Amino acid sequence: MNKQTTDQEKAILVGVQTANDAPWEMEESLVELAALARTAGARVLDRITQSRPVPDSAYFIGKGKAGSVADRVDEIEAELVIFDCELSPAQQRNLESLIGCKVIDRTQLIFDIFAQRAETREGKIQVELAQLEYLLPRLTGRGVMMSRLGAGIGTRGPGETKLEVDRRRIKDRIAKLKREMDSVRLHREVQRKRRLSNEVATAAIVGYTNAGKSSLLNAVADANAFVEDKLFATLDPRSRKVRLSNEQVVIFTDTVGFVRRLPHSLVAAFRATLEEATRADIIVLVIDSSNQYFEDHMAVAKQVLHELNAADKPTITVLNKIDLLADAAIAGSLTKRISGSVAVSARTGENIRTFLDLVAEVLSSRLQVVKLKIPQGRGEVTALVHEKGHVLETDYENGAVVLTAEVDKPLAARLREFMEEHE
Repeated sequence: MNKQTTDQEKAILVGVQTANDAPWEMEESLVELAALARTAGARVLDRITQSRPVPDSAYFIGKGKAGSVADRVDEIEAELVIFDCELSPAQQRNLESLIGCKVIDRTQLIFDIFAQRAETREGKIQVELAQLEYLLPRLTGRGVMMSRLGAGIGTRGPGETKLEVDRRRIKDRIAKLKREMDSVRLHREVQRKRRLSNEVATAAIVGYTNAGKSSLLNAVADANAFVEDKLFATLDPRSRKVRLSNEQVVIFTDTVGFVRRLPHSLVAAFRATLEEATRADIIVLVIDSSNQYFEDHMAVAKQVLHELNAADKPTITVLNKIDLLADAAIAGSLTKRISGSVAVSARTGENIRTFLDLVAEVLSSRLQVVKLKIPQGRGEVTALVHEKGHVLETDYENGAVVLTAEVDKPLAARLREFMEEHE
C-alpha cells in the first residue's frame, strides 16, 4: 500500500431515497458523491443506502439506521461518514455523537474541494465566505467535537481555530469578506466594460464539472489551462482571445464547473465568476458525451444557467470526449437529436475547427457589412477597422480611404459618420 493510499481518510457514503426520488437518481447521485470524495482525498470503503418516505428530523436516517452505520464504522475503522444530502446543524451533531466519528454532508464536501483548489485571491475569498456562512449556525456544541476530530476533509478552508472563535468575530470576518468581494466585482465590471468598449465578442465556457471545459479552452486557444481528471479542477476563470476564420475576435472564458445540487451559497459566492456567463454574447455548454448520465448533467447545467438568468443566451452545446465513445456513429445521432450542438474531442482536436466555425456563425448576427469613406488624415479610424473588423475591399477616392468591411454592430454605430451605405 503506497503512502498516498495510507494518507487518505477512510470514508463511508450514506444515501437516502425518499418518496420523491427514483432509485436511479439515488444511484447516480452516489456515484457522483464517490467521485467528489475521491477528489477531496478520501478512500471510499463502503456505502450504505436507505429508503424512507421523509428524512428523520433528528438523525436524517433514523436512530436505528444511524446505529448500524456506527457499527460499520467500527468494523472497518472508517474515519469519515459522508451523507449525500444537506444535514441540519442538529442532525449533524446527533449523528456525530452517535456514530463517533466525523460526519459531513455533500455541501461540506464540495466546500472542501473548493478550498483545496482555489488559487487566486478571489477564489479563496469566495470559498471562505461560503464556508463561514454555512458553518456559522453549526458552531453551537461543535467545539469539543472539532477538537477531537482533528483536521482533514470537511475542516479545510477557514480551519478549526477560526471555527472555535466566537460568533461575533466570525460575523465580522464575513462582513470583511463581503466588502472584499464587492471590490472584486467592481474590478471585474471594469474589465467587462473595457472589453465592451473594444467591441470584442465574448463566449463563456460552462458545463458540468469534469466535462472538459479547460481542455476545450486549450484546444481552441492553446491556453495551457490546468486539466485534471478530477471534479472542480478549475475554480478561477481563465480568458483567452481567439481569432476566428472570418477574422472576428472572440474571448473564451472558462468557468467553474456545475454539479448536482451545487450549494446555493456557493452559487452566490461565485456569482462574480459565474457572471461571465450572464454577460457573455454566447454560451458554450460543454457536455461529456461519454458519461452515461450526460443528459442529466445537461439538465443540471441548464438549471444553473436559468438561476443566473443566462438561459436565453445564444448557446452552442459541445458534446465532448467523442474519442471515448464505443461507436463513432453515436456522436452523429446525438448532434441530430440535440439542436445547436457539435461533437468534438478536445483531447485529440477532432472537430474543433467545426466548433469554431459554428461560433463564428452564431456570432455573425453581431456583424454588419459597411462601406466607409475615411479621410486620409484619420489613420486611427482605418487602423481600428483593420484591427476590430474584417476588411473585404479597399479603394481610394478623392483623398479618402474607402473600406468595405464586416464589423460588430456596436463598432458600426461608432463609425456611422464615415458610413456611405450599409446592409
